[in-house]
Amino acid sequence: MIEVDNIHKSFGDNHVLKGISALFEQGKTNLIIGQSGSGKTVFLKCLLGLFVPEEGSICYSGTRYSELSTREKSDLRQEMGMVFQGSALFDSMTVEENVRFPLDMFTKQTTVEMKERVDFVLERVNLIDAHHKYPAEISGGMQKRVAIARAIVMKPKYLFCDEPNSGLDPKTAILIDNLIQEITQEYNITTVINTHDMNSVMEIGEKIIFLKNGLKEWEGTNKEIFKTDNQAVTDFVYSSELFKKVRQMYIEERN
Repeated sequence: MIEVDNIHKSFGDNHVLKGISALFEQGKTNLIIGQSGSGKTVFLKCLLGLFVPEEGSICYSGTRYSELSTREKSDLRQEMGMVFQGSALFDSMTVEENVRFPLDMFTKQTTVEMKERVDFVLERVNLIDAHHKYPAEISGGMQKRVAIARAIVMKPKYLFCDEPNSGLDPKTAILIDNLIQEITQEYNITTVINTHDMNSVMEIGEKIIFLKNGLKEWEGTNKEIFKTDNQAVTDFVYSSELFKKVRQMYIEERN
């Protein structure tokens, strides 16, 4: 669980985050949505410890980040898995080497132990025969699954995903969404996803935080988002024809 209490973050005169409070629950897929410039990326980087808020606090399972020593902060970061927008795989490494990289860097496991763990997570993301392929030799969806395998290879307590469906076709995007949700529930991870993909909101939005101009404008679930009268949320969510139709269907069913 991650508890955020009234955080503020500025860059010079630009006040990006303006007193955001939120609770990201363990074992659930927590989504951050909002338009470009709403503060989503800065918020995510604050959660990762890459940016330090000027005010407010962030607690991880009851532990306040600002009160940790340098060593304790380093240990906490090793409990965080990250799926980057572009997968961020090393082109010169095989799939197996990419996934093993965090184990090489941060553990003292034997070669056999690392091989067993890599085999396990690759099987978990349905990549059984891709060990010796290079990123350029596999599809975008497979690259994303490799990125997820690498993110969970250290058995993280917290999983962060930055636009995990970016560049994927709708069918593959749904598969990635479902995989992230399954892993979150299976391993009881606190997962935070930064996304603009409304299909993700519909599929796995168990907890949704909507940001606008650095403020938390709304929060709820993917079921509640159809019921809200918040104009900023409805303008954002129903900007596409598809979701206008979904909204209309919901209204008709309710009546």
